[in-house]
Amino acid sequence: MRIFEELHEIALPPATLSPSQMNSSSESSQWISQCHGLWYNIALIIPASLFLLFLLLQARKSLKKLSHGRSYIMIVYYALLWLVAVLNLSWCLLQSWQCAPGKEFAWNLLSLFTASGMLFLEVSLVAFLLQGNHVSGLDALMRTLIISGIIIGVDFFIKAVCIFGFGLPLFIDVSDTVNHQKWGLWVAHRLVLAAVYGFLLFMHHTKWRDRLPARPAFYNYISAMFTLNAVSLLACGLIGVGAGLGFGLYNLVAICYHSLYPPLLYITFLADFFQEEDLHLEDVYYSEMKDAGFFDADWD
Repeated sequence: MRIFEELHEIALPPATLSPSQMNSSSESSQWISQCHGLWYNIALIIPASLFLLFLLLQARKSLKKLSHGRSYIMIVYYALLWLVAVLNLSWCLLQSWQCAPGKEFAWNLLSLFTASGMLFLEVSLVAFLLQGNHVSGLDALMRTLIISGIIIGVDFFIKAVCIFGFGLPLFIDVSDTVNHQKWGLWVAHRLVLAAVYGFLLFMHHTKWRDRLPARPAFYNYISAMFTLNAVSLLACGLIGVGAGLGFGLYNLVAICYHSLYPPLLYITFLADFFQEEDLHLEDVYYSEMKDAGFFDADWD
């Protein structure tokens, strides 16, 4: 061991790097393991990066289909999904800002916009579903955006006042100290979301189920979001009463939400649209080839 220490001293003498350079090097090498730990950050970063890479690889094909389909709803949701995916990846990559001195304002601002963007997708999809099974077109889109914009605007304002006005650390979870006001607000937030998704699940088993889309993917989406918010509600409640298990459960919910929600939304709401366009194009190509006589020999 003494030999390796001497070699290290020769290769990197103390005067080679200034203290500021050494601190900068240490911070750049440890950013991924700060705050919640290495595996927590990896569990967030890898799925978010892969989904954004998927969107990037499919962008040309998706834009072509959207331009041919001319569906205002799908165009808006695809653009919103791109925006939220970029914000979400930034949020996952910059977890170290929670622990970095002087980064509290930037972290709160990034977290506020990321959370509001993802919640906007949630609320707008629910608002669209509640308008009925056969709504479409620009009018339905405008109603959905107005309703969602009002709800998210109120939510954004309340959170901004709590964070920047009253100093509640809503998005800083590295402290073991229980802030009852913070976790009480999160309990109320998750309770509302769980109640909405629970109501939609209840509607699915009543005579009002015809107002909801008949596709099983939408039911699976509602079930997944109800489960996620119910578990998150439980975690916030446990933290509020001082139970240590709540922090681990809350972190698990955060990983699931930020790594799996954007792909879940894509699969539920956009993937079928793109697949239907593919099937429609195949039918068009088949009809054109049939009209041209390519399959006449099959009948001989």
